[in-house]
Amino acid sequence: MLEHSLFHKLPPWRQAEIVEQKGMALAQRQFKDWSITLFSFEHRFLEVWAKPGTEVVTSFRPGAAYMDIIEPYMHGLPVPTPEA
Repeated sequence: MLEHSLFHKLPPWRQAEIVEQKGMALAQRQFKDWSITLFSFEHRFLEVWAKPGTEVVTSFRPGAAYMDIIEPYMHGLPVPTPEA
């Protein structure tokens, strides 16, 4: 487990590399020319914002509500339908 404060001292490209290797991708969305992937990583939610030549990792404030985090991804999540 990588200490959270040490993780944020790494260069953005290295943060993204670690999250993509060790995290679990949960959902993806597009915003303008960015591809944004929501990850679960070491008991936290992180987003990797990517476009050609650039990757940036963002985190959510402590105590952020789960629904606030996943709301932008809701349109792309599969919703089970009841059996008839």
